[in-house]
Amino acid sequence: MSGRQADYVEYVEARLAWLRRLAYLLCQDWHSADDLVQATVTRLFTHWPRASRMDNTDAYVRKILVRAFLSERRSPWFRRVLLSGVQADRAAVYADPDAVLDVREALAAIPPRQRATLVLRFYCDLDVEQAAIVLGCSAGTVKSQTSKGLAALRRMLEPAWGTGPVSRGGGPDRG
Repeated sequence: MSGRQADYVEYVEARLAWLRRLAYLLCQDWHSADDLVQATVTRLFTHWPRASRMDNTDAYVRKILVRAFLSERRSPWFRRVLLSGVQADRAAVYADPDAVLDVREALAAIPPRQRATLVLRFYCDLDVEQAAIVLGCSAGTVKSQTSKGLAALRRMLEPAWGTGPVSRGGGPDRG
């Protein structure tokens, strides 16, 4: 194995778990996430000489992954072919598993561009300008997609009347 290939393999092995988590947040499905990671590392291999010389290789790889996700969601094939078989993901220990499932379900329900924006801003902790570079759009678009995505999540996650905590004004009079 050449030095170039060894460096590439070492990088991918070190970042594989991170790439899978990021892809899962975008896809909301481990199988699709694995496919997305595969496409990303394949593209990275073809650009490895340039990517390995960059100051922030992780940012470059994240850009490849997010753009591959968005490109896939725009394709006509994705809109026509949706597999209905839901595979159970591995169980994880969380403080409130119901809340985690609610957030995952709500995140999966928002449009892909808003989902990608929220993942970049709040999971990857990118600022507006960094997210705009990854998404290939303006900072204003990132701001509006973030606002729309958060509003959609709030709508989906707010409790129905009578099912949540006691409301503080604006609700029906219980007096």
